[in-house]
Amino acid sequence: MLGKLRRLVWTLRDGQKDLSRLNRTQQALLWSELRREYRSLIESERFRDPKRLNGFGYSLYSQADEDGILAEIFRRIGPGPRTFVEFGCGNGLENNSHALLLDGWRGLWIDADAAQLSRAERRFGDLVASERLHIKGALIDKGNINALIGAVFQGEIDLLSVDIDGNDFHILQQIDCIAPRVIVVEYNARKGPAIDWVMAYNDHHSWDGTDYFGASLKAYELLLKERGYALVGCSISGVNAFFVRDELVGADLFSAPFTAENHYEPQRKHLRMGIHTAHGRSYGPWQRAETLLESGA
Repeated sequence: MLGKLRRLVWTLRDGQKDLSRLNRTQQALLWSELRREYRSLIESERFRDPKRLNGFGYSLYSQADEDGILAEIFRRIGPGPRTFVEFGCGNGLENNSHALLLDGWRGLWIDADAAQLSRAERRFGDLVASERLHIKGALIDKGNINALIGAVFQGEIDLLSVDIDGNDFHILQQIDCIAPRVIVVEYNARKGPAIDWVMAYNDHHSWDGTDYFGASLKAYELLLKERGYALVGCSISGVNAFFVRDELVGADLFSAPFTAENHYEPQRKHLRMGIHTAHGRSYGPWQRAETLLESGA
């Protein structure tokens, strides 16, 4: 059985995701195998440098290790206004800002999928009602992005997260209504660390599941270096890149040089299952223990 599961790991590495034929025992064994691969990678020589971020990674509601990486970045650079903007947020149960909401942050979600946003609005209705979370449905383009964001936030925010599987580079290039301290953007790992590649802008683009999307890590390095940001790391799954504003980087906080060649991670989407916990993700009414203790309830 172990040999069969190892073959399945290889199919996952190739992008095949259908696990429906596995029973619970097989799924548990597969999780154990992927977890072992993930831990072996994290404990390798490359990631022993404490200035690198991957050793701090974990997933609460992120796709892979992004939640832990973001927590470590903000621990190093200190707190800001505790606000975020994320587009490509889905239904809210798997993204880069759900965990931040649980920690008291305020933010804006934007997505073009009406069905996903409808679920998010129902599920996170308490946060929407309290105006801690704003949710907007829109097909983002170069002409509307600043108006969409500017209606909620202007000036400095803590986090901008970009993941729309297409025109990401072009949209990011247009944003000037906010000044994020940290930017997370999905990069196209298929293009490697050194190739400067950007998908041609297309208002009608819809991702077809292939490697024709977004931009390479080198392209984002060049764009954001010009904007005053340093590339400080990438997710272990080879999906998201993390940039910090230059004045916040400091001399010894992150691993230099801040280049794609230093921080590139190849695509390892199959490792997500080895990072996640076994429980399914959800959201419902909740309170802080501190509040309950103060009220005596």
